[in-house]
Amino acid sequence: MCWADSTTLTLALRSLPLYPSLMKTLLRSLLSFALIVWIGAEIFFPIVADITFNTLRPDTHAAGTIVGQLLRILHGMGLVAGMVALAVLALAPAWGIYKPRTVLAPMILLVVMIGATVYSQFGIIPAMERDRMAAGGAIDTTDIANPTTIHFNKLHNSSEFVEETILLLGLATVVLVAWAETSRP
Repeated sequence: MCWADSTTLTLALRSLPLYPSLMKTLLRSLLSFALIVWIGAEIFFPIVADITFNTLRPDTHAAGTIVGQLLRILHGMGLVAGMVALAVLALAPAWGIYKPRTVLAPMILLVVMIGATVYSQFGIIPAMERDRMAAGGAIDTTDIANPTTIHFNKLHNSSEFVEETILLLGLATVVLVAWAETSRP
């Protein structure tokens, strides 16, 4: 192959829109995958928690321990998936994937979701664990009028509210990303 042929081939390959198109597809797929993982886990978690508590009904302490561990895993997955989605959305306008104004709302929702996950993981869960330990290790063996039990139950309700909020914000994020797809550059 002569020099002129290789130059012509190189110029021809550069003019093909294949590479930018593949990169855009890859990055949009990464964004979708991150959202699917996080939201899917948020949807699946209450089902697993319910099955765990129903299966281990006589031993709610063991069920609570299992669900607590699963919640920590859920939060870890959510934080990683949220950071990936946030990074892709932050870089998407520079890569010509989305218009800058279309990614602001989903990015704000992702930041709130990440913040709520951090709050649950590092605020609510440790406080629930402190209450459980103060109750002697098994919160379900204490009197429901006990201040520690009351506080634990309040934290449990807060935890459920936070997870529900994360799920709803995640669904809204999916809708906003889909809307951004319709107004791509």
